Amino acid sequence: MSLLGADGLARCPWGNTAPDYAEYHDTEWGVPLRGQDALYERLCLEAFQSGLSWLTILRKREGFRLAFAGFVPEKVAAFTDDDVARLLADAAIVRNRAKIAATITNARAVVELDRPLDELLWSFAPSQLRRRRPRTMDEVPAITPESTAMAKDLKKRGFAFVGPTTCYALMQATGMVDDHLAGCFRAG
Repeated sequence: MSLLGADGLARCPWGNTAPDYAEYHDTEWGVPLRGQDALYERLCLEAFQSGLSWLTILRKREGFRLAFAGFVPEKVAAFTDDDVARLLADAAIVRNRAKIAATITNARAVVELDRPLDELLWSFAPSQLRRRRPRTMDEVPAITPESTAMAKDLKKRGFAFVGPTTCYALMQATGMVDDHLAGCFRAG
């Protein structure tokens, strides 16, 4: 069930918990996103979010963009051990060695793809016609058959830190699925 925010807009409940969340909910989450660099960025940020609050990632997003060369895969793919050391010392991002390494690994995997990243990722988007709009957050899945298939395919292609939950969060964030709750002003 959506909740009214202080501004009178009915949002998914999480969208009313902080101003940063409201802005993200209202302008980005669930909006179809295309383009290699934009989708690579979102894939990386979803991986960094694993085990943390999305609010932490939102508040550090500009730091991530600076640290990871604007999330241009060709640039990040060329990162060296010196870059890893620089990133581990950068308080503007989440300093997790495994997630930093995955971001570099994933850039290299993007560069080696045999098809555009957005075409690959969007090929896993389910038909919205078959989906019933969730009414409560309990009805929103964390994993779907499509996100499981996406994770399996990405791992086969050399990607790291891309499990089914991370892939489903990516699908939600980039509009591959629309999980705005019934009653939310952004639904549909």
